[in-house]
Amino acid sequence: MAVTRGMRYLREHGVPFVEHRYEHRVKGAAYAAEALGLDPAMVAKTLVAELSGSFALALVPGDRELSLRGLARAAGAPSASLAAERDAQRLTGYQIGGISPFGSRNELPVYAVADWLERDRIALNGGARGVILELASADLQRVLRVTPIP
Repeated sequence: MAVTRGMRYLREHGVPFVEHRYEHRVKGAAYAAEALGLDPAMVAKTLVAELSGSFALALVPGDRELSLRGLARAAGAPSASLAAERDAQRLTGYQIGGISPFGSRNELPVYAVADWLERDRIALNGGARGVILELASADLQRVLRVTPIP
């Protein structure tokens, strides 16, 4: 199978990961978790958000919804909204349903739900539809300088 930009990014940063592949039929971390037999609380969706004129990535467990108010507070922004799909694709260089925080076209600040970051192992999109990468939460935080969303 093809190596994604996300995989190359992690390898370049010396981050070990486990690659999971599944047949992508529906976008979303909850579907990916079900298809792979993983805990939905472990697998995060990568969302692109607009924070009062700038953009950021938000990592949210598949069994939860993003609190836009919480994201805005964590970012020190007056407001937050989900970015339009075309902006998300343009900024990251990834297709919707395959957006990864690793190897994004533009380096965007990364925010993640705080209790998800407390897990030993986490999983998220690897840069293509049907590709989930599992890694240590500590490695994610080290390479991306993640800001927790309370």
